[in-house]
Amino acid sequence: MSIVVIGNAGQLSFELVRILGEDTICLGPEDTDITNESVLSETLSKLAPSVIINAAAYTAVDKAEEDFDLCHAINATAVENLAKYCKQSGAFLVHVSTDYVFNGHKGSPYLTDDTIEPQGVYGKTKADGEKALLELLPNASCLVRTAWVYSSHGNNFVKTMLRLMADKPQLSVIDDQIGTPTWAKGLAEVCVSAAQNKTQGVYHWTDEGVASWYDFALAIQELGIEKGLLSSAIPVLPIPSSQYPTPASRPHYSVLDKTSTRDTFSSLNLTHWRTQLSAMMDELKA
Repeated sequence: MSIVVIGNAGQLSFELVRILGEDTICLGPEDTDITNESVLSETLSKLAPSVIINAAAYTAVDKAEEDFDLCHAINATAVENLAKYCKQSGAFLVHVSTDYVFNGHKGSPYLTDDTIEPQGVYGKTKADGEKALLELLPNASCLVRTAWVYSSHGNNFVKTMLRLMADKPQLSVIDDQIGTPTWAKGLAEVCVSAAQNKTQGVYHWTDEGVASWYDFALAIQELGIEKGLLSSAIPVLPIPSSQYPTPASRPHYSVLDKTSTRDTFSSLNLTHWRTQLSAMMDELKA
């Protein structure tokens, strides 16, 4: 099976390469233009993959509010281009989306078929990408929604917190946005499984459990001290979102229901987010 990964600089592509091997073809902006249908099709036609995993995304949520065109090109147009290529070539497409396609008002875990109602540019462009995929390639694609992704590679909340906790006398962290942290390693595993088995459908993947950003930060500090990544604790104060206004609106509750994922990907272990966080921080320590 020939698998090509779209994206070569992010957390997910890093973890995909660790699973698939160093010789995995990962296409970055220097290799092709995913926002240009003809350029992308020409590149992929030469490689003739049987499966494509799309790990490319515009994820700067606040910056997206002033950068709609580029955000839409990467999160929606590129997905449409990939789906068109796959429809023409017979390739299977695995695509990753986000909890931000939901409005965050439900108050209970979102099902895969719940109505999407994104609140900001990032979520809206990811929703447009989903729609294009499901309209063009409903029977030859796997859509995986995820949330709060981090890894030992790249920039993310965990590494930002560790840096700030080492430098600041205290921190304030939002406690009224609820979701689930997700180690990119587990996300990569489900993407690879979907690719290898050509698992069709819409699925949700996060680690197990529920947390606020405040809960997440406290766990990062506790484990950071335990593993020697931090020398001492600082006060971490809970604050409401209203005290930390941002350009983009974020869902207040975006826990994803993973019932269908447990049934379909039964060989994969869903693990509590704190256990996964500990394992990732072991990598940072190594």
